[in-house]
Amino acid sequence: MACHGNLLVVVLSLLLTFAPLARSSMHTINLDSLMASNTCSSPQDIKESGPDDLSLQLVHRYSPCSPLGLDENPTHEQILAQDQSRVDSIHRRVATASKREKAYNPLNSLEIPAHYGASIGTGNYIVSVGFGTPKKYFSVIFDTGSDVTWIQCKPCVSACYSQQDPIFDPTQSSTYRNISCSSNYCDQLDTQGCSGSSCLYAVQYGDGSYTVGFYAQDTLTLTASDVVQNFRFGCGENNDGLFGKAAGLLGLGRDSTSFVSQTVGKYGGVFSYCLPATTTTTGYLSFGTGSVPTNVKYTPLLTNEDAPTFYYLNLIGLSVGGKQLPVSSTVFTNAGTIIDSGTVITRLPSDAYSALRTAFRQAMSQYKTAPALSILDTCYDFTGYSSVTIPVISFIFSGSTVTLDAAGVFYVNTISQVCLAFAGNSDPSDFSIIGNVQQRKLNVVYDVSRKLVGFGPGTC
Repeated sequence: MACHGNLLVVVLSLLLTFAPLARSSMHTINLDSLMASNTCSSPQDIKESGPDDLSLQLVHRYSPCSPLGLDENPTHEQILAQDQSRVDSIHRRVATASKREKAYNPLNSLEIPAHYGASIGTGNYIVSVGFGTPKKYFSVIFDTGSDVTWIQCKPCVSACYSQQDPIFDPTQSSTYRNISCSSNYCDQLDTQGCSGSSCLYAVQYGDGSYTVGFYAQDTLTLTASDVVQNFRFGCGENNDGLFGKAAGLLGLGRDSTSFVSQTVGKYGGVFSYCLPATTTTTGYLSFGTGSVPTNVKYTPLLTNEDAPTFYYLNLIGLSVGGKQLPVSSTVFTNAGTIIDSGTVITRLPSDAYSALRTAFRQAMSQYKTAPALSILDTCYDFTGYSSVTIPVISFIFSGSTVTLDAAGVFYVNTISQVCLAFAGNSDPSDFSIIGNVQQRKLNVVYDVSRKLVGFGPGTC
């Protein structure tokens, strides 16, 4: 009996030892937390964290919290099709970085030499910032895959798309100035020309959208007490495309024209954000080091000289349900990986996605499957369930492992079509892209000066 008693103690000890591991390998999620509604949850109170650090409220452009007031949102199929267009543009931009073509010029006043698909499609999340003196606030898309900040401006010499805010009138700002064609700032643009002595810019996106106008400088107001003097941006007088009533774009890429580069003396090249779990809640976009928590895990920020604006990371593996997938690290490192705020669905090398899909399907075998949704081929029908248990998914980077929040696993159409928010690249040479679904409820920190990207628990 003593022997059996000792054996029982050992077994119980082992069960207690491994129980936390088993629990930590699975998420149990309330399905209501994944479902968007038609009403906006109460936005959180976002306050400045110091004289050189601040946070802006961030919302999804198709959210009921959005100030854009869209009459009709695109369908999920349209959103995913636009997402594929953006991904194709990113891949094409890198693949053809050394090639230049003559691009369509909507101003018809200059021929613009441009990279093919020189800029990618615009992103999904918006913030409000002020331009000019006196300041006028505008809702702009923020995008880590773009550099030039721009807004629509009067006069619209050819066309301006419909936006929610009144169009910016530079003649009403006492601090507005056009940048000279002879300025080094004009030379920093990928695509530039001249109208008299004034510098012209042009950005043509991979989905066919474009903006063209004067490259200018003016006062940029982030909050009532925090301003950036002589901020350089595009004052677009000919613009068209899929901008969804936003007034323009805030470029958070790594090029010298971006907001991050222009404000490095003020914010140290540091910004962070938390993307909300659903479109019915708000997140935040912060600048400076004061808003960065201490529980952030960092991985090195890499650079691809063919596409230096993108944020490259050293992804070396994935785990599902606490087990690392049997995929060589070279599958990821040979092509590379970027993190992008504007891509929705994470793209992986085909071998890695196949292994992820197999492991996820095995762990989810108790649930009824549903038809594919566009590019998403692993979907479930959770009708009748109030909660489900799903395997934890983690990204394994050089120096850190990042576990996704439960909100970062699925793309939800309806309760009867909830899909794994990953897809495979068709070309093995295409790099991986960590999309914004996987970034939900994480505090994602970009420290460009120290060449680090960090991840921690978000508070949105």
